[in-house]
Amino acid sequence: MSRTPAAALLGLVLGCLALGPALGWGFVLAQDMVFVPDPGFSRFTFGLAGGAPRVVPSDAVVTALSAVLPGELVQKAILLLVFVLGCSGAARLVPSGGLGPGLVAGAFYVWNPYVAERLLMGQWALLLGYAGLPWAVAAASSPAVRARRFAVAALPAAVGGFAAMTVTALTALPVAALTALPVAVPGLPGAPARRPRVRRVVAVAVVLGAFSLPWLVPALLRPAALTGDGVGVEAFAARADGPFGAVGALLSLGGIWNAYAVPAGYGTPVGATARLLLALAGIAGFAAFAGFSRRGRAVPRDSAAPWRWGLVVAAVAGFGVACLGVTAPGRAALTWLIHLWGGFAVFRDAQQFVAPLALLEATGLGLAAAAASRSLAGSRRSPPDGGRRVAGGGRWVAALVAVPLAVLPTMAWGGAGALRAVAYPAGWTAARETIRRDPEPGDVLVLPFESYRRFPWNGGRPVLDPAQRFFGGGGREVVANDTVRVGGMVVASEDERAQMVERVLEAPAPSLAAAGFRYVVVDAGTPAERRDFDRLLQGARLLVDTPDLRLYRFGGPIAQGSSE
Repeated sequence: MSRTPAAALLGLVLGCLALGPALGWGFVLAQDMVFVPDPGFSRFTFGLAGGAPRVVPSDAVVTALSAVLPGELVQKAILLLVFVLGCSGAARLVPSGGLGPGLVAGAFYVWNPYVAERLLMGQWALLLGYAGLPWAVAAASSPAVRARRFAVAALPAAVGGFAAMTVTALTALPVAALTALPVAVPGLPGAPARRPRVRRVVAVAVVLGAFSLPWLVPALLRPAALTGDGVGVEAFAARADGPFGAVGALLSLGGIWNAYAVPAGYGTPVGATARLLLALAGIAGFAAFAGFSRRGRAVPRDSAAPWRWGLVVAAVAGFGVACLGVTAPGRAALTWLIHLWGGFAVFRDAQQFVAPLALLEATGLGLAAAAASRSLAGSRRSPPDGGRRVAGGGRWVAALVAVPLAVLPTMAWGGAGALRAVAYPAGWTAARETIRRDPEPGDVLVLPFESYRRFPWNGGRPVLDPAQRFFGGGGREVVANDTVRVGGMVVASEDERAQMVERVLEAPAPSLAAAGFRYVVVDAGTPAERRDFDRLLQGARLLVDTPDLRLYRFGGPIAQGSSE
């Protein structure tokens, strides 16, 4: 079996092992990962309502696919694709004729703290771009890169949206700029060395710009959604999730800000030490075997990585961005930039930018495995048992595939059971059908007015309230709170409509109908909170009353709501 199909198969196996109970029938609802059955298109889907257009175009793609396939299958296919695409892409980057080194790189690339934490965080769209990163590097470093080829490679990031595209741009542009032409390029005879490089950078930049339009245009049309709230700089800064501090966590590809997204048992000294040593081994392997010239030593052309300098620059830049929130001066600088322009808020959750470092470490481990395999083969070439010993060397390299699993065992089985498929309660479906059958105008408000929920039917796991997607479509906007609470810090809402609702709820005599709402969905809340809701919902008719959800409808004229 050739390298790419074998690596894809390995990725599928690792994906099944990592997801475990998440592959059961139903939906995995974890942190930011929200999939719903039969979703509908809405202004929120296209970034024209709500906060910053973070779900563009990923939500639109999922909605379109769910019109053809059950939403449960769409979610599982996307999650497995992350592992298949990432493993096979990283394996292809290792310049080795053997199968084992590529599998070593692929296994580490999809089984590490970055993938584990972002998976538990529910950020599948970012992981989709992460999975396509090796393919983007390969396309951007092609001697005669064409925009079409890079567009195909960058498609996963384009689907993922702005975070995935930002990480891809951070990696692909340096690779395109710093990859040298090894020899004369067909079709470019006698061309100056700089001209093909400029063409390559321009082609990559044009594709990245075009693929960014789905989320860039809504962001420009609604600049108020790009808030200058600097509180998130500290709230979303990289954290120490082991004994080596925040910088050590970032080198190990961990350090996510959310404690609920850290795998079980992650902070043990033995495990943390093993993960840090493995990461440092990858960096050392890249430095030693990627093809950097050293005095008195020739670099074999077939073992050199032509994109090495570009990936080094991307990894260093990404690591530097990730470290911004670690120090007080870095936090102050980023806060100043966000106040200058809200678009810099993308750098608040800075740990995501260690993605190119993950690719560097993965390929470094693969290159080290390839060098070890060549050395072993060269030292044991004497007959009659040389063939058998070389095969043994291949088995030794293949055994390294299991090392990432050994140092991060709790990533398996849905993060030790943290990811599980569940079914939405019948009350949710009944409420949605009631809303969709109603021809009268008016939007939907979700109470309690908080962003995250811990539903009993979801095992008490925190999840971004799925009501905004579940009840969306049909010309109605579903307004939910997007304020994020991290410990004692509160990252303010980016949605002007949500801010208006907060003012209405705080008024002495709040009128939700006058604020443009025909329906109110109450999907959680303590008994005390529900008594407060009764005051808000005086005059509204209770249409659906189940232990999991209540649906109320206001009669009479409903004021025209505003998404701005």
